[in-house]
Amino acid sequence: MLNSALLAALIAAGLFSFAAGAEAAALKLGVSAGPYGEILDYTAKIAAKEGLEAKVIEFTDWNMLNASLQAGDIDANNFQHQPYLDNQIKQRGYDIVSVAKSIVVPMGLYAKKAQKLEDLKDGASVSIPNDPTNAARALFLLAKAGLIGLKDGANLNTTIADIASNPKKIKFVELDAAQLPRSLDDVDASVITLNYAVLAGLSPKGALLLEDDQSKWNLVWVVRKDRQDDPSIKRFIEIYRSPEVRDFITTRFNGTIIPTW
Repeated sequence: MLNSALLAALIAAGLFSFAAGAEAAALKLGVSAGPYGEILDYTAKIAAKEGLEAKVIEFTDWNMLNASLQAGDIDANNFQHQPYLDNQIKQRGYDIVSVAKSIVVPMGLYAKKAQKLEDLKDGASVSIPNDPTNAARALFLLAKAGLIGLKDGANLNTTIADIASNPKKIKFVELDAAQLPRSLDDVDASVITLNYAVLAGLSPKGALLLEDDQSKWNLVWVVRKDRQDDPSIKRFIEIYRSPEVRDFITTRFNGTIIPTW
């Protein structure tokens, strides 16, 4: 081992400066643009007071978040629910894993031409996400609204083919999630995730129907498998799941984003 005098000399010469730099390196946390990022920014301010630095990086392309995590460009991400993550791992072979629940960001049914569910006419067109996991989520919400019925055994992989009843003869338009708010000018209603709704200026309180805290599509914290026990990441998530952050979410978003703790 190096004696204290030699260690001090090496540090003074800059030969051990890399160690200090490693300790000071900020966590890089990926998140989709919008409310999710605002919550992480608030958490990062609390973490900084404990000496835990974190840089929140917002992505506009969902596909890049897991790719960046897999590549090691970010240390963790918080933007997706478990069904979406499972599908990504299956399709792309990512070596990533969820380590904690975060929030429920309710999906909502929005319309410009209707003020309430009963205003949707027979043959109405409804746009829904075209990715498998969010499509299933949209169909469950429409079933909750009483607009459709799903087959027995419907699950997180449900598709339009699993619709058992469609009394209003709704016509489905499947689109990329980011395009759904713009589709409101062309369809009678649309099922939109909150982050895209907020970015488009839609008020969650203006939705015909929102998911509640019983949603199976709560968001999760995701890391690479080789980092799932990383103490810095675990500590940041502990701060995120604190009463202080929960109170911030409840107050700032007035119940439209629901903590899971």
